Amino acid sequence: MKFTTPATTNPIDRLQVVGRPTDRIDGPFKTTGTATYAYEQHKAAPDAAYGWVVGAAIAKGRIAKIDTAAARAAPGVIAVVTHENAGKLGKGDKNTARLLAGPDVQHYHQAVAVVVADTFEQARAAASLVRVDYAPQHGVYDLEAAMNAAGPAGKQKDKSTTRVGDFDKAFATAPVRLDAVYRTPDQTHAMMEPHASLAVWEGEKLTLYTSNQMIHWGVQDMAKTLGIPEDNVRLVSPYIGGGFGGKLFLRSEALMAALGAKAAGRPVKVTLQRALMMNNTTHRPATIQHIRIGATREGRITAIAHESWSGDLPGGQPETAVNQTRLFYAGANRFTQMRLAVLDLAEGNAMRAPGEAPGLMALEIAMDELAEKLHMDPVTLRIVNDTTVDPEKPGRKFSTRRFVDTLRIGAERFGWNKRNPMPGQVRDGRWLVGYGMAGAFRNNINTKSGARVRLERDGTVTVETDMTDIGTGSYTIIGQTAAEMLGVPLSRVTVRLGDSAYPVSAGSGGQWGGNSATAGVYAACVKLRENVARKLGFDPAQADFAGGMVRAGAKALPLEQAAHAAAVVGEDTMEYGDLARKYQQSTFGAHFVEVAVDAATAEVRVRRMLAVCAAGRILNPKSARSQVIGAMTMGVGAALMEDLVVDKRVGFFVNHDLAGYEVPVHADIPHQEVIFLDETDPMSSPMKAKGVGELGICGVAAAVANAVYNATGVRVRDYPVTLDKLLPGMPAYA
Repeated sequence: MKFTTPATTNPIDRLQVVGRPTDRIDGPFKTTGTATYAYEQHKAAPDAAYGWVVGAAIAKGRIAKIDTAAARAAPGVIAVVTHENAGKLGKGDKNTARLLAGPDVQHYHQAVAVVVADTFEQARAAASLVRVDYAPQHGVYDLEAAMNAAGPAGKQKDKSTTRVGDFDKAFATAPVRLDAVYRTPDQTHAMMEPHASLAVWEGEKLTLYTSNQMIHWGVQDMAKTLGIPEDNVRLVSPYIGGGFGGKLFLRSEALMAALGAKAAGRPVKVTLQRALMMNNTTHRPATIQHIRIGATREGRITAIAHESWSGDLPGGQPETAVNQTRLFYAGANRFTQMRLAVLDLAEGNAMRAPGEAPGLMALEIAMDELAEKLHMDPVTLRIVNDTTVDPEKPGRKFSTRRFVDTLRIGAERFGWNKRNPMPGQVRDGRWLVGYGMAGAFRNNINTKSGARVRLERDGTVTVETDMTDIGTGSYTIIGQTAAEMLGVPLSRVTVRLGDSAYPVSAGSGGQWGGNSATAGVYAACVKLRENVARKLGFDPAQADFAGGMVRAGAKALPLEQAAHAAAVVGEDTMEYGDLARKYQQSTFGAHFVEVAVDAATAEVRVRRMLAVCAAGRILNPKSARSQVIGAMTMGVGAALMEDLVVDKRVGFFVNHDLAGYEVPVHADIPHQEVIFLDETDPMSSPMKAKGVGELGICGVAAAVANAVYNATGVRVRDYPVTLDKLLPGMPAYA
């Protein structure tokens, strides 16, 4: 099915199942421990051996010698795989660095070996016996020092700079100007489930039970890495314990499990120990961002520039931190630029809302600072600079844009009118109290997605697609879509996900999964409805599916009658035309935060948070709310805690575990409220939905930072906002 014209009335609009706050159908399995994650596929491989990955002890250089004799002689050891005996390996298209080092080492903790043994403990003990002699080379690990040598790079090279009007002239003549530099640190995904895989070979065919967000990408890159046909690779990933982008691409544990299983002649399971994950896999790169805004005294932006520097390995990509600035606020004269420095750190790549999350950490503080210069309310400033068209391409309208509504509704619900615009003036005992807000923006992306839907002989419905569920509720919204389309209760629908044997879906990432995957199920259900109608003697164009019946005119027959002799199948893929090029499709929101800062110690406590989101039709308000409050929680971490610290002498992330890399815990998160605006976007898909899971993090960190400023009068432009940065400027303690 091709989606080439705006959606009109269709069965989803009945909202008998879709749009209802529905419990997640995978919830009972996860809460009872019966959901089988990658490392727990005991029935698939009851005789699995265990692999332990050895990571490189240098950040850049070569392996001069690797001695595995002692490890091979250790109790229980079955095999040891290194670059010397792994055979010829390629590199997946989605990987920046090779997943197995040797002889060159590209980054710290890059895998150099996997030790396979009968038990986990034996593999771990033997791995400590692998001896590697390195020839270290000089590396570059400091973004600040490397930024002058940075340039356009990778796939973003032709999009690294945009210019509209004459920014320099407009900025120079603007009555009110802001010119500031902001810094965001390296961050890591810190998902609960580590990267884990179980590899099973049957002849030349590999089945990989893995924790991976994008099944088809994984199949393609594993086949390319091993040099085997894609048909010989099957990925299975029914449950994923969080990913946040860290499991979008094939990672080393998957390859090492496959290589280990081949060498051992039996199934092998490998998980990356937590201390290896931060340097071995991917992270959100640090940024340095320079923002300049010129405005009239009435607050209208006349000039806006946003420049960003980030780093990655050779062949990598920049953090696209300027993307939202190209679209968010009006202004006739514009300039944005991204620059990439070559750093010899672990791969920088996607982490929840890549680009917009760190970009808004800077832009939305800059807007707060501009409002202060103008003696203007920050909400009002944003409303004044709203736009209905793409500021860089004024001929292209937004499909829907209710940013102003999110601001006004949020301000009223939060009680923004009680905010004291003078910083450091409100006290509650020993606490300084402040309010902060920020706008939220994240693009909507439509991605080709397929599914197979089957009406079983007993009248139940089975949906199969390689879509994944990373804790986002994919099982449920896919089930809701099929139930709505076929007119049956959700309890009559079985959803099967995360298997490359199923039709290729959008996968989970980039906020595109929910809308795109359900649209693919919609397409398959349309095909099934046509097949069922014909079997029952109806005109497919006239048939209505509701209450377990199929009706046309005065005639009605039970749905299951169509499958009396054999199951009926519908399979299709939703593909997209050029609506996304004709209309800018984006999601919008507003975040409001109240903080309290200890007047003596500068300890920050978040007291309450509100998010208002405009993201098209909300397919399941219950799971969508969970997505947003989880994103808000991540935003608090980005604002106050998260900092993957680089040892700039030898090139590795020092705090590479959850003891040293701090993330919010339950005690850090107060009352959270989420409001979804009632809207549909017919330009997006037949579902009229958009993504929402990443919108919830966009702008949160800035809202917290702005609230801290309102509480203390201390402006921090270098994240995270920690007490050492606050203490020197804190008001005198009374």
